[in-house]
Amino acid sequence: MNRRISFLCSRLEQRGLDGLLLVSSANISYITGFPSRDAYLLISSGGKGVYFTDSRYSEEAQESLKNPIGLRECNGTVFSGIGTSLREMGIARLGFEERHLSFAEFSRLKELSGKAVELIPVHGMVEASREVKDKDEVEKIKKAVKVTGLAYRHIKKFVVPGASEMEITGEFEHFVRLQGCNGPAFDTIVASGPNSSRPHHLSGQRKLRRGEGVLMDLGVDYLGYKSDLTRVVFLGKINPLVREIYDIVRKAHDLAIERIHPGAEMSEIDRVAREYIASKGYASCFTHNLGHGVGLEIHEEPHFSRNEASAVKPGMVFTVEPGIYLPGKFGVRIEDLILVTRKGCEVLSGAIN
Repeated sequence: MNRRISFLCSRLEQRGLDGLLLVSSANISYITGFPSRDAYLLISSGGKGVYFTDSRYSEEAQESLKNPIGLRECNGTVFSGIGTSLREMGIARLGFEERHLSFAEFSRLKELSGKAVELIPVHGMVEASREVKDKDEVEKIKKAVKVTGLAYRHIKKFVVPGASEMEITGEFEHFVRLQGCNGPAFDTIVASGPNSSRPHHLSGQRKLRRGEGVLMDLGVDYLGYKSDLTRVVFLGKINPLVREIYDIVRKAHDLAIERIHPGAEMSEIDRVAREYIASKGYASCFTHNLGHGVGLEIHEEPHFSRNEASAVKPGMVFTVEPGIYLPGKFGVRIEDLILVTRKGCEVLSGAIN
């Protein structure tokens, strides 16, 4: 039994569950070790598993799945096959991912699993182990970061007055695919001028203009693992207010990273950056959390906020991304990807400029 399944089985035992039905693609990918699509995974407390998918994916699943997980091809109602497996495996108390199973799916599962199976909503059963990355995961994330850096340097040549946000987005996404990545990790953000005051702006047809900043939030997907980077590029002379805001955000970013080490409270790291921004009079303009975990999902645990008291652990990978946004004017965000080490941290994207 591999380490990930063993950890999950221990959690099932703690909860008094006979099995768990996984629906989240990221969680299934984590347990099986290969990118999962349109599938369900049933794991018993004894460590046996059944992977349910249809004929579109069964060949690749068959090649990738390893004992103790077997394949069950379902070309009709998948929940009929799940119900059969529940009876064959003797599962009476089944946990299901309440945040990922739709109500329609739950109703169908309840109908076809029978009255002998008690369905119990759970969350975080797999996510807890995903917070700390192993060596292989870290290497994939580092590769994603490397490609992101190459792509960033490539598209900077296209960040010129007259180019549209969408043109730069397209150039980035084309480049990363040529580097062997699955594609962007999320909807690429290129936000020019006043659009940069919207933290998650949708890139559009607005053309870049001289004398303004261009905020770019970029990431790639490499073998399922993600990267996340934000930089601001200036076209021509920088407005004094923009320079002031940029310097404040940069200082907040650096102060937070200085506090990252094993055992440090996440809320404390958030507080350092937030209080510095507040001391400069922009408390109301930093509207989101300081950062978030990155791995199989672009946003995953842990989340850095003023209310998160849990401690940083070696092997965690997360962003630090303070920002200041002045609605209708401009915004500045600086984001780097951090790996926690035994003695402190490594800024994985620190060389990307």
